[in-house]
Order: sequence, then structure tokens, then C-alpha cells
Amino acid sequence: MSLYDKIGGKPALEKVVTELHKRILADGSLKPFFASTDMAKQHNLQVAFFSQILEGPKEYGGRAMEKTHTGMNLQQPHFDAILKHLGESMTAAGVSADDTKAALANVSALKGAILGK
Repeated sequence: MSLYDKIGGKPALEKVVTELHKRILADGSLKPFFASTDMAKQHNLQVAFFSQILEGPKEYGGRAMEKTHTGMNLQQPHFDAILKHLGESMTAAGVSADDTKAALANVSALKGAILGK
């Protein structure tokens, strides 16, 4: 069974991303990065992105992580904050600790692309 299926598929990811965005926009260190972002569009892109990296449907049509984050000057503390908020959002959506840990490992594997390092 894929991690996507284990966490509850698209309905679970919808909840996770909704909660994640609430947490990001409440975080003063992250909110400025999303100041001009269409959050409805971002929601759909992130659900599709997480679906893909969690072995679910390959429906992500956004840019590569390197291209998306170029010029943003994201640093390790920003990445760590996103991971923290994502983990908390997954827990809030009822995802098990083991599945949350596995999902965060998949996201962590993209750190170099996201931070441009």
C-alpha cells in the first residue's frame, strides 16, 4: 500500500494542506513568502504535489522545486519551520506518527532543490 493510501488519499491531503496554510500564514517568518500567492491555486498545487511525492496520483503540473524556489532566499530555518508545520498539520488531520515521519522524510529529500543547495 502506498503512503498516499495509508494516510487517507486526497481527502486527507486536502485537510493537511488546509491546516498547513493556516499555520504558514500565522508564522511571521514564513508569511512574507506567500504575500502575493494565490492561496487557492497554491492549495491545489500542494495537494497534487504531496500526492505525487507520497506515491499517489501523478497529477502535479507545477514547476520543478528548483525553479519554483529560485531567488526566494529560503534558508534552513524556513525549511525547518515548514517541516514542523507540515508534521503538525498531518497529526491534526489524523495521520499516524509513523506515516507522518515517512512523509516528512520524502519532503526532506527535496531540501537541496528547495534551498538551492
